[in-house]
Formats: sequence, structure tokens, C-alpha cells
Amino acid sequence: MGLIFLTAGHITLACAKEDTIAKGKYLATAADCGACHTSPHHGALMAGGYAIRSPMGSIYASNITPSRSEGIGDYSEEEFARAVRQGVNKQGQHLYPAMPYTSYAKINDKDIHALYQYFMHGVQPVDTPVPPTRLPFPFNIRASMSVWNLLFAGRFTPTANKSPEINRGDYLVNALAHCDTCHTPRNALMGQQNTKAFSGGSLGSWYAPNITPDPHSGIGNWSSAELAQYLKTGHLSGKAQAAGPMAEAIEHSLQHLSDRDIQAMVAYLRQVPAINTGAAVPRDSYGKAADSEQRLRGQTPVDPGWEVFSGSCANCHQSNGQGNAEYPSLYHNSATGADRPDNLVSAILYGVQREVNGKAISMPAFGEDADFTTRLSDRQIADVSNYVLKNFGNPEISVTAAQVKTLREGGDTPLLVRLTRPAVLAGVVTIILLAGVAGTVIVRRRRSHASAK
Repeated sequence: MGLIFLTAGHITLACAKEDTIAKGKYLATAADCGACHTSPHHGALMAGGYAIRSPMGSIYASNITPSRSEGIGDYSEEEFARAVRQGVNKQGQHLYPAMPYTSYAKINDKDIHALYQYFMHGVQPVDTPVPPTRLPFPFNIRASMSVWNLLFAGRFTPTANKSPEINRGDYLVNALAHCDTCHTPRNALMGQQNTKAFSGGSLGSWYAPNITPDPHSGIGNWSSAELAQYLKTGHLSGKAQAAGPMAEAIEHSLQHLSDRDIQAMVAYLRQVPAINTGAAVPRDSYGKAADSEQRLRGQTPVDPGWEVFSGSCANCHQSNGQGNAEYPSLYHNSATGADRPDNLVSAILYGVQREVNGKAISMPAFGEDADFTTRLSDRQIADVSNYVLKNFGNPEISVTAAQVKTLREGGDTPLLVRLTRPAVLAGVVTIILLAGVAGTVIVRRRRSHASAK
């Protein structure tokens, strides 16, 4: 009987461990770990190596498999928790906030334990090194992140007067899924302006729009069912289509969450403070089907925007902009009706790729990564963007070739980065001057010694 009891106990413990690992896998999916730590070019799960572009330079995602030589296989649970929640690795080095540890700081102890069990026992070890991150001075001084962390990291505390569903949504949105890191504007130190939470934030070439419940600037005109559908599929006919980082979040994370968790996220987002950023009407309300194709064909001089649209866009989006079953309408589309053209231009530059429920959604890129399409110049993309905006979207917005060039290069340079450039130059000049002074002193001393002899 004792043997049977021990065997039953072992089975119970094994099942409990499997449940914990399964929970950890779900949490890792909710936290979208794989999107960064798994290279999109057929990389092994969580083996790192993906170059995350930032205004300071490329930051390479680390290997977080349980490899003892290249990954985190020799991390204790305490060291793992410190890396996830404080951004400090086993060696005591500060991680860069491309890894959203300011959000992960809110993950509770039970979930950290489940994540640790998953990464140690549910992920295959991969002994492949990743390229080192080499940022320019002063961003290569990792210790400076300790001050930044004190300013911008914090823990999650449930709100007493909110329902369990809203608190669960808060935990998912602000801790695991870290939606706030993209959709909240940044200050001069690149920290989140939490007084303007979810009112929109720049992501380099892309822009994460206002998702507060404001009916004009945000998504207050979306129903709860529509928001849930968008989070699960990235598609909401007549309103929005996910592209760029949002498409990645839906493909790798949100589509795999339970309906209950998606509803909790919706419930939370519906009750955050509404913030109007100046819009008079919803961004998905602009435009209608146009007859410009018929009006402009054969005219001289040729409208350069129409010429690009007719040759590169009309076949999929239709000449009147209404789209079809595979390609969305260009009117009543949040990308063409927004108060800034970033996402429209970036969709043309980089294309749209996402896979939901096993179905791939794809729009080819017409920028640097154009494969089987004609690569368009900055001027051509500006022209076709203006054609689309004037005929199907927000006619108050226009695009210049210089704006396209900036977005092609990764977006506007943040103030913090711009400010460091004179500092770097001054530092180099100072070093040269000091070296010159030191050299002069040494030469004079040698001459003095020689004279004394």
C-alpha cells in the first residue's frame, strides 16, 4: 500500500508540475515573449538573436532557453525574477528596456514561478550564441539604467473598488501584454507619460494609436464585441486592420488568449480615462468609394499619385478603394483616417503580415524589403499616400518625401538621443584636448630632464 501511495503521490506531483508548466506557457504567450526572443527567420523557440531596432541602435534579443552555456539554464528562480521584473541579469548587468521589464515588474510571484518552470522545463535548450548588443556612448553604459528604473518601474496593485474582471484586465493590459508600453506617449527621458496613458505613442516607423474610450480620438465608438474581435483577429471591417507591431502582438500573443481574458482586457480598456488629442471625428469614419480612377484616366498631366495607385494598389484594393474579401477598404480605415500618416506610409514601405487561425494575411512591401513588387521611391510613396488620403481618408493630412525618408529610416529621433550627440562630440573633443595637454606636459618634462643632464 505504501508503494501505491508513493506512486500516486508522484503522479499527483507530476501532474501539478505539468499544470504549472502549461500555465507558464500561457503566461509567456500573454507576455508575447516569443515575438522578440524567437527570430522571425525560422529561429528556434526563445533562442534569441532577433535585432530589435531602437533609436539608439539595434538591441539583440537574448537566448532565454534553458541552455547553460548560452541561455538562462543556470539561473535560479530568484535570478530569473530579478531579470524579468527588474531588468538585471545573472551577471548583474542592466538590461535595456526594449525588454519591457517596467511592465513585467507588475507580474506576481505565482506567475513568475510558473514562467520559470515553463522556461526551464517546457522550452528546449539551444546552445546558440546571439550577437552582442553594442550601442554607442553614452547608451552603452548599462549602469545608467538603474536611475531610469527608479523613475519608471513599479508593481501591480489591484484596485479595491474595481471588479475582478477589470482588475484581471488591468493585470493583462499593463503587466503581461504590456499594451501601455506602445500606446502611451514618452517623455524626454523616454519614460511613459502615464498621465496620458493609452493616448498614443510613436514606435519608430509605426504609431500606436489612441485606444482610450474617447469617441473621436480613441476607440469610444467601437463596441465591446468589436474591440474583442480586433484583439483576437486583427481585422475589423470598416474600422481597422492590424499591421506592424500590433499584427505581431495578435499573431504571437492575443489570438491565443482565452475569450475570458480578452473580455477582461476589453472591460479594462473601456473604463480607462478618455483622452481627446484633438480629433473632431473618429479616424475610422473618413472617406467613401471614389470615382477618381475613371475621372483621371487619360488626363494630362498625369496625377503622379494616381499613376502609382493605378499600377500598384488598385488591383487589390479596387480602383474605388472598397477592397475585397482579402484586402481591406481604404475608406473607413483607421490608417487612412488618422491625424498622422505614419501607419499608412509604413504599411506601404514594409507591407502587412499576420497569421491568424492558420490563415496568412499579407500585403507586399514596396520599400527597402520589396521582393516581388516594384520598389517605390520616397517621392512615389508620398504621392500615392496623398492620393489615398485625399480620395479615401483624412484630406487634412499630407505627406512629403522627407517624411517618408524619415519613416523609412526608422522614424523621428527622440529628444534624448538628439541631446546626446553634442555630448558625444564634446566628449571626444575633450579627450583629444586632454591627450594633447598630457602629451605637451610629457614632452616638456622630458626636455626639462634632458636639459638637467
